[in-house]
Amino acid sequence: MPFVTYEAKGDFAYLIIDRPAALNALNAQVLSDLDAALDAVDTTAVRCLIVRGAGEKSFVAGADIAQMKDLDPAGAEAFGKQGNDVFLKLERFPIPTIAAVGGYALGGGCELAMSCDFRICSDTAVFGQPETGLGITPGFGGTQRLARLVGPGMAKQLIYTARNIKADEALRVGLVNAVYPAAELYAAAEKLASQIAANAPIAVRAAKKAINEGLDLPMDEAVVCEEKAFGSCFQTADQQEGMGAFLEKRKHEPFKNC
Repeated sequence: MPFVTYEAKGDFAYLIIDRPAALNALNAQVLSDLDAALDAVDTTAVRCLIVRGAGEKSFVAGADIAQMKDLDPAGAEAFGKQGNDVFLKLERFPIPTIAAVGGYALGGGCELAMSCDFRICSDTAVFGQPETGLGITPGFGGTQRLARLVGPGMAKQLIYTARNIKADEALRVGLVNAVYPAAELYAAAEKLASQIAANAPIAVRAAKKAINEGLDLPMDEAVVCEEKAFGSCFQTADQQEGMGAFLEKRKHEPFKNC
């Protein structure tokens, strides 16, 4: 996978978009490599995934304009489907995902970050959906995920104006969870990943599934997703150890993903 690097670090791992000469721009090969990298993650050993870009300048600067410029409508739609298929796989990935955004996250880069469970960024980060300034619309889920994250009004404003926003505004509108000095970003991501990995993997995965499945359902249907997630945790080794330790007033043993 020449454009995506996988680095396991104990119970969490990095997926690194590794095309720094092009500011990590997404072309068909990068998307294919990302798809293959996700398939190769050992989710029995890794409990959280951090997605980042290589280098200091960019998370992902966008989709590759040089590849897209001469596409016909059918080719453009197929490219959009390739990106959406990969980003849906990331969004539905069984373990939690954190986008650690340093530098530019524009167009497809912003869309990649939004496909993760949540986003943290450096104080040098820049976000945006600049596609209307190029004569196109967002193509990898930007019209859908941005509206769900920051509300339809703000999403429409950002997309219609093609305006980029800096880290402080991204935090204010709810696009990111936290902003860190650039030198501290990946340490902060690893701390978050470790905190997630320390909890019962079965419970964390079940909670992610319930949240994702219930988001667009009416509440009376959404709570059924939670009931199923809740029930699925019982009689597991993790639940028995976690509740047993609480009742016995001791620290629980490390959870075992079962």
